[in-house]
Amino acid sequence: MNAPHAKKRVLLAYSGGLDTSFLVAHLVRERGFDVTALTVDCGGFDDEQRRAVAARAVRLGATEHRWIDARPELFDRVVRWLIAGNVRRGDTYPLCVAAERGLQAEILARVARDEGFDAVAHGCTGAGNDQIRFEAALSIVAEGVPVLAPIRDGGFDRAEERDALRSWGFECSESEGRYSVNAGLWGLTIGGGELLGSTGALPEDEWRWTRGVPEEAPAAVEVAFEEGCPVALDGVALDPVELIEQLNALAGAAGVGRGYHLGDTVLGHKGRIAYEAPAAEVLLDAHRELEKLVLTEDQRFWKEQLGDTYGRALHQGRLHEPMMRDVEAFLASSQRRVTGTVTVRLAGGRALVEGLESPYSMLAASDARYGERAASHTDPAGAVQLARTLAEPARLARRAGERAAAATGALPAVHPAPAAPAPLAAVPAPAPAQALAEAAP
Repeated sequence: MNAPHAKKRVLLAYSGGLDTSFLVAHLVRERGFDVTALTVDCGGFDDEQRRAVAARAVRLGATEHRWIDARPELFDRVVRWLIAGNVRRGDTYPLCVAAERGLQAEILARVARDEGFDAVAHGCTGAGNDQIRFEAALSIVAEGVPVLAPIRDGGFDRAEERDALRSWGFECSESEGRYSVNAGLWGLTIGGGELLGSTGALPEDEWRWTRGVPEEAPAAVEVAFEEGCPVALDGVALDPVELIEQLNALAGAAGVGRGYHLGDTVLGHKGRIAYEAPAAEVLLDAHRELEKLVLTEDQRFWKEQLGDTYGRALHQGRLHEPMMRDVEAFLASSQRRVTGTVTVRLAGGRALVEGLESPYSMLAASDARYGERAASHTDPAGAVQLARTLAEPARLARRAGERAAAATGALPAVHPAPAAPAPLAAVPAPAPAQALAEAAP
């Protein structure tokens, strides 16, 4: 227990960026808290950056800085299911940030609960998804522990944060804070600046992992999977975390994985980011093609539905929803035969699956040759009967239309033109607050 007049101990989720750096100094200087800065490492740091982040936290006023390597847990509990489900939000974005936030909040809550901190704090703003993800996880894992969100609740913007840091004697460049950059194991996202609108492109020198791609001959990589998990790169067995990090560097150097995503936030408005996810691009493309080789069409159909459901819930901060464990159980079952090797060509900033093989290949299990000959055990008449069976509903619909036309004298319409939609009613603009006040009785 703390002494009666001791400073309250706050555990801050600390990334080392502008927002959380401001929070260290703010919570210590303006709020009088004893701050422990905790970095939950979900990837994206090199050794030099780790040292710099830790030193900066202490320099800003934190009593101590802690580092927890959560990359293996992130893969085991989240990323492996994103691969198994071929998850891409909007058919584009591989959920780089959403993959991390629920786990980071859970680990923050675990430490705060186990060590008796008086409160936890995070640097989320009031306009993004991360506040939902943090608050959801914290309410489950550390129910009853106070949560501080000064940037969201105080309405600080980045210019104010920079000015405050300078007033406390810390260097802070004008460019710092123009973009919000989040780097992790599963990719890197960039928000702000030109991306606040729908038309602007990110300047070339603001890309991180795919910048300055050399004019070289295309390269190819071979990825091996066992039961849906990547286990080897170019014939070398690797831990999944190491494999993903190597692939981020290798494919990123070839310009693979760069993209933009415009989507719906949890709060209902639209948001736009740029992202770089080289390893995710290669692994998701390779895994999807391997599944086509070894799974049935119905397996893949239901996987697509559940993979989309899983990604949507994760995006919403629902990592701890029991339904997620049910989906993971289905995905685990579906991956039992997703074993094999895939060759991926890295060229022109894209990943092209050139070839693949598996001991469970359904293509190799048949002597049929697409476009050339049927399987030896099939009856050619069966294809004719199947075609007629599949066409039967349309044939009956056609016949019914002809019978109705004959009875009424109207011309039959196989595909009647749809009625033109009614125009949308104009939505009146809300009255200004002053006008509403004057109209009030």
